[in-house]
Amino acid sequence: MTDVKTTPIVVPHLAETIVSATVAKWLKRPGDRVEAYEPICELFTDKVNVEMPSPVAGVLVEILVPEGRQAAVGEPICVIAEEQADSASPNIPGRSAALDGEESFRTAAAAAEGGGLGRRDGVDMRARYSPAVLKLAAKYGVDLTRVPGTGLGGRVTRKDVERYIAEGRHLGQASANGRSGPADSTASAVSDKTAGAAQPYSIAEMPKVPVRTSGLHLVEHPPTPRIEIEGHDDTGRGETFIDVTPMRNLIASRMRQSVAEIPHAWTMIEVDVTNLVLLRNKLKEEFYRQEGINLTYLAFVLKAVVNAIKDYPIINSVWATDKIIVKRDINISLAVGTEDAVLTPVIKNADQKNIAGLAREIDILTKKARSGKLTLEDMQGGTFTVNNTGSFGSILSYPIINYPQAAILTFESIVKRPVVINDMIAVRSMVNLCLSLDHRILDGVICGRFLQRVKENLESFGPDTQLY
Repeated sequence: MTDVKTTPIVVPHLAETIVSATVAKWLKRPGDRVEAYEPICELFTDKVNVEMPSPVAGVLVEILVPEGRQAAVGEPICVIAEEQADSASPNIPGRSAALDGEESFRTAAAAAEGGGLGRRDGVDMRARYSPAVLKLAAKYGVDLTRVPGTGLGGRVTRKDVERYIAEGRHLGQASANGRSGPADSTASAVSDKTAGAAQPYSIAEMPKVPVRTSGLHLVEHPPTPRIEIEGHDDTGRGETFIDVTPMRNLIASRMRQSVAEIPHAWTMIEVDVTNLVLLRNKLKEEFYRQEGINLTYLAFVLKAVVNAIKDYPIINSVWATDKIIVKRDINISLAVGTEDAVLTPVIKNADQKNIAGLAREIDILTKKARSGKLTLEDMQGGTFTVNNTGSFGSILSYPIINYPQAAILTFESIVKRPVVINDMIAVRSMVNLCLSLDHRILDGVICGRFLQRVKENLESFGPDTQLY
């Protein structure tokens, strides 16, 4: 004998400072079967999307909070009809669905950080596919069991499938199964090793990125956002309406607040980084062999910036109406672009890290940002922002300050230019540094001196520079 009881599922306690969350997307619909620990929706808070797992198994009978609506911590957002056997273990006094939801949420979040949930209570947490994933897989004949998942607990997302298809691994799969796909004519060009593996490329197998004469130092081709739209007639012409996501709405709010409240000014300086380019080219291969990550220019830039902030601590401050608060810790917010938005994860105590340590932090945070695994802790506490706009070819930009910080610096593209040295023309690797400042706190003199110190630090890198 079994009976059915309805269980309200509430917003779990996410962090001490978080009192509410927005339901970004429902992954289940009324009438859908839900397993324990299976994600039922995406919650959005403080520029972080996290999937919320169900604390119980059953059938989703009602959605109480629609997409785009905010709910307080502890507030019910849906109702699940839970089947229970008569012989089920008795309820533990003081235990509630809210507690179950919080524990399962934290369990799933911790597992995502550790690399996946695997199986729990007989449930394969990875084999949960959204309708968009199933539709895309069916269209291209993709075996989803071979697709590496980057979602919560190893869950396969639509981006994972698109990446798998873009790399051509589904072509060899279709050929092995005796099927033809949309690009079957090129299937023979894919090796068996690449087609059958669900592993990242090795160094020898990584696609070659052509060297660009502009001096660009792209480490990968940035993804192009995919927007599904419908035309108003057969020709596809006419206006198209795109819903504003909670993340885009928050970004709009923050940018509007920054521009409205902060009197922006900006300045730019030119830096000769020829010696830095030579140093990085000399060390990058050995560094990759030792650390397994790329040694980027950004690690050197962050080191130059934090050392300059030590000399000019007023740069590391915020406006507090009747006073200016100078932050003791130097926590660098790192602007990371994704397909949907720009995120600013934070490198805590950046002044206490060497160049190698900064490189590791950059690698960890950028990978977490692009795989959707940033936590609330990763996003909090920033005191100064650095943005690597040069990664997509920009040579001059006017950044908007990351509210409520006092300044933001952009590191533009390194480009070879003719410059005059001792009345002679030489070709040097040059880069522009652009600084936007809060004119309530900072003036041109102090910012000019700060940029000069960053310039001196960057130009001082040479053959004797130590990474550790």
